[in-house]
Amino acid sequence: MFPLVAAYFAWRRKLSVRTAGTLAAAFLLAALVVNLYPFGPRSNTGMLVAMHLPIALWIAVGVAYAGGRWSDGGRRMDFVRFSGELFIYFVLIALGGGVLTGFTMGIFASIGADAAWFVEGWLLPCGAAGAVLVASWLVEAKQSVIENMATMLWTGRGIDVERNVLIAFDLLLALVLGLLLYSISARDSDAPAGGFDWLLVLLLVSALLVDALALAAIAGRISDFGLTPNRVAALGENVLLLVNLAWSAWLYGRFLRGRGSFRALLAWQTGYLPVYAAWAAIVVVLFPPLFRFG
Repeated sequence: MFPLVAAYFAWRRKLSVRTAGTLAAAFLLAALVVNLYPFGPRSNTGMLVAMHLPIALWIAVGVAYAGGRWSDGGRRMDFVRFSGELFIYFVLIALGGGVLTGFTMGIFASIGADAAWFVEGWLLPCGAAGAVLVASWLVEAKQSVIENMATMLWTGRGIDVERNVLIAFDLLLALVLGLLLYSISARDSDAPAGGFDWLLVLLLVSALLVDALALAAIAGRISDFGLTPNRVAALGENVLLLVNLAWSAWLYGRFLRGRGSFRALLAWQTGYLPVYAAWAAIVVVLFPPLFRFG
């Protein structure tokens, strides 16, 4: 899906031959890495690569979206806004497609035909790829239709050190960061601080506490059971989240006290995006040989 989206924006933005060639080389290198590494059938690093490669390649899509001007902070923030709206449109398309797919399978079942092989093998993968392109076009055609569509459910349950719980908390932290990025991208940078800003700071502080507890749990698992690719990847990701959330809370606090500008927070968030891509690339390229493709 990502090469198709990148090609779409390369065409729309009329990218230079050099920039387009660089992006094509990045996608080609990614394809070579994931296909040539000798992953086992239950390889942990293989699963890590599958989870982190989209993060790294999404930044390549961002370069195409920005028209090759990734160093422009405003263009990076436009890409954050685009990513949030793309996700919303994609979910809406997927929900509608799911309903139609269910009806289709029901109709075939009524005449004794099994369409599951076609739906699972062809319709869903091709439909998902097509939905990304359609959603990208919708965001481009109807920019700023959706401004703030984010809600947060919070519970006070204690942390268990089981791996599945840690994964859930990492997803929660990523969701908090995504809500922050999308919220500040839709906010007027020159508007004064308001009640919603205080709510975001409270959300950041809560996320920091969760991240600190998750880091302590990961450190405990490493101390008890040793290093594994999953634990090292989780440790790195939580450290990156901790740094981003902590400095974001500091910058937001300065803005609320009238000692800093909101633009400083925007610059920090957009400037930090390549850090996630760099870590994802490290996991994709270095982790499999370091951990012997296990």
